[in-house]
Amino acid sequence: MRPLRILVAKPGLDGHDRGAKIIARALRDAGFEVIYTGLHQTPEMIAEAAVQEDVDAVGLSILSGAHLSLFPAVIEELRKKGGADIVVFGGGIIPADDIPKLKAAGVREVFTPGASMESIVRWVRENVRPRS
Repeated sequence: MRPLRILVAKPGLDGHDRGAKIIARALRDAGFEVIYTGLHQTPEMIAEAAVQEDVDAVGLSILSGAHLSLFPAVIEELRKKGGADIVVFGGGIIPADDIPKLKAAGVREVFTPGASMESIVRWVRENVRPRS
């Protein structure tokens, strides 16, 4: 059985990717295959990469405050490109009031500052399954 494949992406114009890199490394160290797309990705670019790389999950990181528009846009692009079954989770500077809105839009989990790497890895292990 192959390890879970996870794409870590930074949507939008947010130029701070330290957190995304730390998450990518923690997931890799936990035994997952991780692809990091780098900065300034559009929802279309993220979805295209996710489908091409045949990932099981997409982890989005954002600090700019555009999460309510960009996270759902990534999910919509995944649907358009045949990746509706790809699990999307995210994190960053996200107000607590916005988390239910993101979950209603299809984001499976949202991690905010202070979430431990262990809790994120554990969540992935418990909630992401290989796509068939």
